[in-house]
Amino acid sequence: MKSILAYFDKPLLKVSLVFGLVTGILVFIFFLGLYMIGIVPLGNNKVMDFGIHIIMIAGACWYFRKKVGNGFLHLWEALTIGYVVNTIGALIAGWLIYFFVTYVDPAVFTNYIAEMKSLMMEGKAELVKNIGEAEFMKMYNGVGSMQTSEIIMDEVSKKTVMGIIPILIISLIFRKQDYGVFHNNKS
Repeated sequence: MKSILAYFDKPLLKVSLVFGLVTGILVFIFFLGLYMIGIVPLGNNKVMDFGIHIIMIAGACWYFRKKVGNGFLHLWEALTIGYVVNTIGALIAGWLIYFFVTYVDPAVFTNYIAEMKSLMMEGKAELVKNIGEAEFMKMYNGVGSMQTSEIIMDEVSKKTVMGIIPILIISLIFRKQDYGVFHNNKS
């Protein structure tokens, strides 16, 4: 047990996990805010929560560089922080949303499915033109047979894809290395 706790005692992992946990909770609060004002909190309306991920990733990189790295942050450290914060935040938010739509208000999920189906029917002509009638019907039936458990992996997969470029940019902005080792100081 001590070896497991010692593994998680690394500052890089601790900072990333804490910021990821806070990210997940903030995304869930955003979800609840949309729910409270009467907007379907899943789907296109929820995409804006990725801004929370970006802010928290930048905050985690800044904090690590200032407090742990003594002003320095390697690119690999920033990339690690970014992906761990993003993934943990998406997992926490996905599980919290899953519990909410499963146990608190299942109507949120059924409204989301209905909205997805209506959007697909509105764009049916364009979709059929691009992918064909058979593929459209397969996609339409797939939306109708979605389970609430798919919310978790959907959240993680979307955030992973959406996070690639922002995490790289944030990592490049916040990195700062000590290049004094590479200088040839001949006196």
